[in-house]
Amino acid sequence: MTTDIQQQITALTERLHHLNHQYYQRDISEVSDQEFDQMLAELARLEREYPQFAHPNSPTQRVGGTITKQFPTAEHRYPMLSLGNTYSEADLREFDERVRRGLEGAEVQYVCELKFDGVAMSLTYQDGQLTQGVTRGDGTRGDVVTSNVRTIRTLPLHLRAGGPTQPPEFEVRGEVFMPLPVFAELNAEREANGEALLANPRNAASGTLKLQDSAQVAARKLRFFAYSFLMPGRNQFPTHSASLEALSAWGLPVSDTWRMCGTIDEVLDFVHEWDKKRFTLPVATDGIVIKVNDFRQQEVLGFTAKSPRWAIAYKYPAEAARTRLREVQYNVGRTGAVTPVAHLDPVPLAGTVVKRASVHNANQIAALDLRLGDLVFVEKGGEIIPKITGVDLVARPAEAVPIVYPTDCPACGTPLIRPAGEAHYRCPNERGCPPQRKAKLEHFVSRKAMNIDGLGAETVGRFFDLRLVSDAASLYDLPAKAPELEQLERMGEKSVQRLLTGLEQSKQVPFDRVLFGLGIRYVGETVAEKLAAHYRTIDALAAASATELAAVPEVGGVIAESVAAWFQEPENQQLIERLRTAGVQLALTGEAPQPQSDRLAGLTFVLSGVFEQHSREELQHLIQQNGGKITGSISKKLSYLVAGDKMGPAKREKATELNVPIISETELLAMLPTDFDATEAVLDQMLDTPTTSPTLLPPTTEAPGSGQQGSLF
Repeated sequence: MTTDIQQQITALTERLHHLNHQYYQRDISEVSDQEFDQMLAELARLEREYPQFAHPNSPTQRVGGTITKQFPTAEHRYPMLSLGNTYSEADLREFDERVRRGLEGAEVQYVCELKFDGVAMSLTYQDGQLTQGVTRGDGTRGDVVTSNVRTIRTLPLHLRAGGPTQPPEFEVRGEVFMPLPVFAELNAEREANGEALLANPRNAASGTLKLQDSAQVAARKLRFFAYSFLMPGRNQFPTHSASLEALSAWGLPVSDTWRMCGTIDEVLDFVHEWDKKRFTLPVATDGIVIKVNDFRQQEVLGFTAKSPRWAIAYKYPAEAARTRLREVQYNVGRTGAVTPVAHLDPVPLAGTVVKRASVHNANQIAALDLRLGDLVFVEKGGEIIPKITGVDLVARPAEAVPIVYPTDCPACGTPLIRPAGEAHYRCPNERGCPPQRKAKLEHFVSRKAMNIDGLGAETVGRFFDLRLVSDAASLYDLPAKAPELEQLERMGEKSVQRLLTGLEQSKQVPFDRVLFGLGIRYVGETVAEKLAAHYRTIDALAAASATELAAVPEVGGVIAESVAAWFQEPENQQLIERLRTAGVQLALTGEAPQPQSDRLAGLTFVLSGVFEQHSREELQHLIQQNGGKITGSISKKLSYLVAGDKMGPAKREKATELNVPIISETELLAMLPTDFDATEAVLDQMLDTPTTSPTLLPPTTEAPGSGQQGSLF
């Protein structure tokens, strides 16, 4: 029987690897989403029941779930040197002359590649399996982020057969990046939640790779392009171009934008071609990398102390434009944040015509001393979002008008507030301010929340303007208004029927996505998942105090206060009851995880500091699985303060003052049952098992069969 199980796990693993390759590398959907999800869920079930047969690079690793307290470092076998770079075409010609002198006039070919703006990554493959992912770091040592790298769906965990013979061990270098649409979506979500915007896709990718929860990394949809092949001993390929073709044949993603060039003039033609064309790509680029193609010629040319002599990076200068600031419009978002948007005289910039630009907040307006009528300098932040970076003070007209930030909401007239520590002014009239109410509805039906087929943001906004809907619960009153809907322009019977079917299907959307869709401030996807998994029902969540909420993993004091306050509002309590009546999922399905012992029953714990053997979340799970409770504050009723490294002195002083016992991580673990290994196995299963949906692919994650574009180019 075990042989059959092992064969079944291997067959499912290989099948899912194949489907991932077909979808992400060849843009072919061989199966439906549902069939793919079912196979993945079955593989995950078998791996949980028979972990001894699970493959290290199983497709189930794609969804993440590994919690990493801190990343170990590893030394690079081959130093990751930086490239010399230039902004000058004359320097490129000098580079060509140096190369030809170094090769004593021999014929030379160059490979030109787009320089993607991301994070350099070193990947090790052994016997066709991905075994390690290490960041560039200081070029000599980098952080081992293998669990996070495994979530990148375009990156094969197991290489394909075919093409040139694969060496037993080799290294692939490339760029991990965040696609521009993903970056824009992430920033839009952060803005709606009142969080600081990420500066550019590169910073977003870098920060994502350092997240401790690989499930969060998986949700960020990072991508990877390979650009270099290294192996012990002499390289088996004669040229760089041959190695790129081999990497592609083995299933690794290689951008098809590279080109072979025989002369420096051809190199410059490539540079000129992509100067504007690069802005049509869904990935940030900031230049061109030029490499000598022949590996033996690379050896002859060698290295300087910091960079190879056989390669150089041409950096495109940041594009800026000067134009007239005509008006500042103030937009009100879902959370009430009032964001200024500058309206400009149209100006060409980075492949588009810019008419509007971000000014971010009142602080920036004051810092730039912006005035209506000014000639302003505009750049694209990360070559995506236009922003005003300065004012041409010499050309300031005498009639320029200082910008006065409004004191009242531009939509409803309510006096604005500015919470302590925040950059944005906010409208507190969340129930009466039309833009906030409409934005909340749009958020509720969005793809990451209820994802109601036939009811996108534009349609629901239109229904709101026509007073057909007023809040999330009123959407489920639309079936009674079907005849009225059919009379609307661009609707009709088929469109209405699709919408009504979508509404009915949305009643099966898992609780965590419903919770996210409610639009509680600071509750993003990850926090919603954590809260749903912890409390399992909305009634239990609503009854929790801010102190109790703050003890949930990934939930801090600010989020806890926001959630507790939201559920205390009578209008929100009524909204929940109306959603309940409509049949929306307000609880997780399936059985709740059962405690493995009552060893800690009746005891409460506060965890503080950094721990050696386990992450804080792991310790919280262990305490709860053995009957204990977690709280976020120290009181006389507290049983123990578990102190880790770098614990703040205030908690220690308060615990001492109240005679609360202070114990170490080792002392806590000693309180657990003697079959601690079994307890840890349960913990591992909890962290790897989805608690919010029968499918292992989160709704926001692309899957084979989804019909979305699988490749970037």
